[in-house]
Amino acid sequence: MRKTKKILAGAMAAFMMTAAFAGCGSTDTTGTTGGKTTGTTGGAATADSAVAKIEGKSFNIGVCQLVQHVALDAATEGFQDKLTALLGEDNVTFTIQNAQGDSANCATICNQFVADKVDLIMANATPALQAAYTATDSIPILGTSVTHYGTALDIKDWKGYSENNVSGTSDLAPLDEQAKIVSELFPDAKKVGLLYCSAEPNSKFQIDTITPYLKDANYEVKEYTFSDSNDIAAVVTSACDECDVLYIPTDNTAASNTGIIDNIAAPKNIPIICGEEGICEGCGVATLSISYYDLGVKTAEMAYDVLVNGADISKMEIGYAPVTKKYDKARAEALGITIPTDYVAIGEDAATADEAN
Repeated sequence: MRKTKKILAGAMAAFMMTAAFAGCGSTDTTGTTGGKTTGTTGGAATADSAVAKIEGKSFNIGVCQLVQHVALDAATEGFQDKLTALLGEDNVTFTIQNAQGDSANCATICNQFVADKVDLIMANATPALQAAYTATDSIPILGTSVTHYGTALDIKDWKGYSENNVSGTSDLAPLDEQAKIVSELFPDAKKVGLLYCSAEPNSKFQIDTITPYLKDANYEVKEYTFSDSNDIAAVVTSACDECDVLYIPTDNTAASNTGIIDNIAAPKNIPIICGEEGICEGCGVATLSISYYDLGVKTAEMAYDVLVNGADISKMEIGYAPVTKKYDKARAEALGITIPTDYVAIGEDAATADEAN
């Protein structure tokens, strides 16, 4: 059986960003402690040969996940499934903790991992990565669901690798292509509102990057920022009243509050383009999407390279996942938006979409 230490979780409401953040909680986000492997985890021969290579060794992995939502959950699941397949279920133990959306909890969790002398820390989302980076300069750290590592780690001369004990995978889809989705679907729109959490530096990075592309497409652009979940409703209301289209980047606070956003934007018939699929499914029309499960799988492969092959993490370049144009079918129909045939409906695989077209 795949060994996963479960830490007692707090009340379910505490998992949401709208709740008061109390002490550290955690969850096994795969929903199982068995050695099940699903999705893109590689063939049996690859796993068998990998396991044989590390026979007699055991690894303790600490996973700090910022908050529970579908994208981060999938990344953690992909990481755990793939690393279990590579190392062997008897050779790896995961301690998975959820910080309930609180960066202070991330720090407490990562400091405990250091005290426990784990073999590797997987940090899921930017605040988790920053906490791990602060907690240790010797234990290998792999991030996932992090948009831009140079921004997250405040490395000015970013080279694509950290030159320290950090590497990982990025959930950044090309921002010029995301801007093209806006102009492709809404060529007659005049004003685009950029909605994001000011407390998330990677969200600011995305906004600063996409803004010139939108301006080059002759849109008037205005930023609408919320500091946390408490002011999100007021900010979204203002944005919807003043703009034709909204854009939300890959943003953890927005991802945990899509219900609030949708309840305001939908009655006002304001379409939203999103930086990732989970947010799009909750409140958006279209996105340039990645698979967070596959992102976790890629992170696990990097972990194997570090733990078993002795790869130099300081020179390990950040990994990425392929992107796909996706849309929310029901929301597009409700808004009367015609979606081009090269988009895939969320929940529908590409092969099914090709047959339908």
